[in-house]
Amino acid sequence: MAATVRTQTELQMKAKKAMLKVTDPVERLRLACLTRGANGIKGLARTFKIMDDDESRTLDKKEFAKGIHDYGLVEFDKAQIDELFQIFDKDNNGHIDFDEFLVRLRPPMNQNRKNLIYQAFHKLDKTGDGVITIDDLKGVYCADKHPKYLSGEWTKDQVFRLFLDSFDSQDKDGKITKEEFENYYAGVSASIDNDAYFDLIMRTAYRLN
Repeated sequence: MAATVRTQTELQMKAKKAMLKVTDPVERLRLACLTRGANGIKGLARTFKIMDDDESRTLDKKEFAKGIHDYGLVEFDKAQIDELFQIFDKDNNGHIDFDEFLVRLRPPMNQNRKNLIYQAFHKLDKTGDGVITIDDLKGVYCADKHPKYLSGEWTKDQVFRLFLDSFDSQDKDGKITKEEFENYYAGVSASIDNDAYFDLIMRTAYRLN
């Protein structure tokens, strides 16, 4: 259900190649994240979230620059980071709205792709509380055929946890929010040009109607 190794490799190669040509600062930051795979954008989001001590969901210029640096995006110098901050600081108030930043950084998708992602999320979120947990996966995600379950090394809960962790790039808390799920599959979507193929992948993986 999560991105295959092949899909991840294709995404990373595609992003690295595109970075050589792109000049738009936002697109360049997006591609730099995607060179790390489908979790790349979510990884940067996690870095910023850790720094948001007061949980204001805003970043000042110093926090923004530190987040870019801490995430290891060394290809961005001070001038480029300042330019990015100005772009994202739409109100010119010295702060970036965290949610607006993530929405803009997320690779663009058409509504059909978004609908498939939402449909898959709601199918997994059995309780309807907006978060996918191990309890949600029981009866929805089949762990019986996982090699480590078949060999007796793992329990079903351990297989479920592996699935949840595959969507987490840093703090593996055993939960997937709708935002995290969409960020992840926006990354996967960026590696797939053909809408029909993306549709097939999502419907097959999640047995969608």
